Amino acid sequence: MPLIQKDRKLYNDLFQAYEQRQLSKGKKIADQILKKYPNNGETKCMKGLIMVHLGDRVAGIALVKEGMAQSVDSHIGWHVWALIQKGEGNYEEALKSCTVALKKDKDNFNIIRETSVLQTHARHYDALVESRLSMLRLRPYARLHWVGVALAYKLSGNLAEAHRVLEHIEAFLRNVTARDHEVGELVFFHARILDEMGELKQALTLLEHHIAQRYVVDRPPIKEFKARLLGKLQSTADVDSTQKAEWAETAEQSWQELIDQNCDNHDYYKGFLTNAGIDFDNLTEESRTKALEILAQFSTKNPKANTPRRLALTVAHGDKFKELVTPYLERALRKGIPSLFSDIKKLYTDPFKLRSIEDIVEDIRSKASPNGTASPATSQDPSYYLWTLYFLAQHYSFLGRHELSLELLNTAIEHTPTLPELYMMKGRVLKRAGDPYGAVRALDDSRKLDGQDRFVNTKSGKYRLRVGMISEADEVLEMFTKRNTRARADLLEMQALHYLTEVGDAQQRSGKYNLALKMCYSIQRVFRTFREDQFEFHLYTLRRGMLGPYTAMLKWEDDLPSHRAYIHAAVSGARIWIMLHDDPSLGKALQPSEPSTDMSKKAQNKAKKAARKAIAETSQDTNDASSQKARLKQSEDKGIEPPPAKDEDPEGLKLVLAEDPLDRASKFLSALGQFGEDNIDVNVTSFDVAIRQNKYLKAAQALRRAHKRGPDHPEVHLRIVEFARKVASLDDSVSATVKSVVEESLAVMKPAEVTPEAFNSQYLQLHSSLPLSVLASAKVSRSSDASSDEVDNLLFTVLVDGVELRIQDALTILSYLEGIKSSRVDEFRIACQAKFPVSTVFKSAEDQAVLREQCILEEPNNDDEVEDFESL
Repeated sequence: MPLIQKDRKLYNDLFQAYEQRQLSKGKKIADQILKKYPNNGETKCMKGLIMVHLGDRVAGIALVKEGMAQSVDSHIGWHVWALIQKGEGNYEEALKSCTVALKKDKDNFNIIRETSVLQTHARHYDALVESRLSMLRLRPYARLHWVGVALAYKLSGNLAEAHRVLEHIEAFLRNVTARDHEVGELVFFHARILDEMGELKQALTLLEHHIAQRYVVDRPPIKEFKARLLGKLQSTADVDSTQKAEWAETAEQSWQELIDQNCDNHDYYKGFLTNAGIDFDNLTEESRTKALEILAQFSTKNPKANTPRRLALTVAHGDKFKELVTPYLERALRKGIPSLFSDIKKLYTDPFKLRSIEDIVEDIRSKASPNGTASPATSQDPSYYLWTLYFLAQHYSFLGRHELSLELLNTAIEHTPTLPELYMMKGRVLKRAGDPYGAVRALDDSRKLDGQDRFVNTKSGKYRLRVGMISEADEVLEMFTKRNTRARADLLEMQALHYLTEVGDAQQRSGKYNLALKMCYSIQRVFRTFREDQFEFHLYTLRRGMLGPYTAMLKWEDDLPSHRAYIHAAVSGARIWIMLHDDPSLGKALQPSEPSTDMSKKAQNKAKKAARKAIAETSQDTNDASSQKARLKQSEDKGIEPPPAKDEDPEGLKLVLAEDPLDRASKFLSALGQFGEDNIDVNVTSFDVAIRQNKYLKAAQALRRAHKRGPDHPEVHLRIVEFARKVASLDDSVSATVKSVVEESLAVMKPAEVTPEAFNSQYLQLHSSLPLSVLASAKVSRSSDASSDEVDNLLFTVLVDGVELRIQDALTILSYLEGIKSSRVDEFRIACQAKFPVSTVFKSAEDQAVLREQCILEEPNNDDEVEDFESL
């Protein structure tokens, strides 16, 4: 039954009340209408939407569904449902609902605008063009909608149409003031489109015209773009062209101006050199000499600039390098720059430069200690001597000479025992040398020297996590996190990916797969939040005219799955699910045992004491909490987003008992999309999942990608042999087509006529000096029913001279020997301890437990110190 004119006005008041967020008033109006028209579906939908905003979500959604059923042909119900789906994060479903709503009312501007935002968020750019054109057709006099069409064409890849629309916009610009930000961004956006199209001259003309009109402010990004544009034009011009000389001169002037503005920007110098015809990555003797002359001129002109001197070290070689690097090192060591080694170590790829740097700094040390004893008492320049020792300690640690590095650091600490950087470096060296417990103690010493340094505090927490001291790490980190909040909760809210990753790895190493899985899912939620947070920017950036930053943001969002933390979480989570599939008892073993009645009473008493303590601690904040609660009551709008779901399984104990571990592992990996295709770990793990699901084509595809990336990788070799044996055992239940494809794929990785045993033998002969390759070969041999002695003897070959055995590789082999219950575990451990004398990771479990206890020192009460720091 349609509403009469009087009630239609009431219905309009309902809409107005909702738009102004007068929700209680809107609900009363809806009730008033429904009292007279109880089956009016549109009113029910609006009332349901208001109820959702008021916090009555379940009843509100039920009412919306009821209203949609009673008004199927109304666009309002579908629009309301789209808003609710959008609030829940179901953007694809919201887009479908908006599409249906548009079929009911194709000229509804609000719905079209909502659809365009959803299409952008879902990356449906072709459909976005149609929506933007519809908005332009309805409101052609607003410049915003013209810009929206151009942006839509750009995102869809139709640069020619984007260029045409932007030309039309620029043609009807009137009364534009100088330095108009929006017009400047629009012109810069247009110039970048022309650059992508290859219309370089037109892009340059456009920029110069609007710079002359002062519509485009000549800021560094625009000047840099113009300089690069001139460089491209110069490279495409004829050799004898006078225009080429003009472009080269103008580009040189532009780069010179940029360098004058920021004399330590590496890109500006490289742009200047490229414009001068010097390919920085492919230097010849002639271009090398020319580049050094230019960089020397810049060093003379800007004596305080460090970048031209540093670039000259990359360019120079031989005696010229020694001539340039000596004053560079002396100057940095005299100034006491802690990051000198981080700057210089990039040159170590050249063995000559590495040896030269070592000789020069050792010579500096000997001069700082005239009697050659490296005694602090005889140093004429204490600071110079100290930072020389610090640099050499980093140098030798980088080369794997950890004992010499520690000796230098101990001398430096004797010289200046109050410098935190020395203890931090000592901790890093001990970590590399295989003594993580000593590293923890060293970082604690550093932290106590500067209790207000967040960086040192964070490093100390990280080192504790590396040895499994999770609660102790949280105690350290809580000094700088939110008061009255556990460190983990605050750092999760702050999206501290480095912390979440380290905690997940620590839990996994300690066998707490439930908590490790929870961390992996937490990391995935962080990245999901990154993606959802961009939603509000789709309209905002268009209104503000920030087209360049906006397109860059979209690309950044699209590339998020390539983030190292995201890939690590996906692979770690998938591997845990694979372990739980292979051995379901792992999940059952994590379940808590039933406590006795007495223990239950003790636990209850402990919980009561903890509750009383929490009440006492929060009593000081009662007034603040009450005032906050009062403020919340004043706002009746709870938002359209659902409240955060309560975590019914905070420790993941139910999670590890899931009946579909392989499906969950597959979802972890599929979230990476194309960004996991070039990663060996991702492809190897994908193979492990697919082969267990009997998805042979998917397994073959993943293994071939891994083989293409690293044909000699130990894990790839192991899977090739496993796949060969699996393919050989396929029965008639597998179709002939699938067999043919997987056999063809396998033949690319392993010759069909070579047996797995022979293939493994050939692999071992080629890679006998690589410890992990030896381990992979040993695993294959064991799966071929080789004797335990044969496997053990093979693994012990990693201890002979000529094999570059790293501590982490030795630990991996030791873990495998323990896993197969080898009788020679202790022998291997003792041999590794002798090979790495500084290390403690090869000690027995009892000895490591003692070392761990020694790391847990009583922390001083830093509350007053931190409070003073926060008041600064």
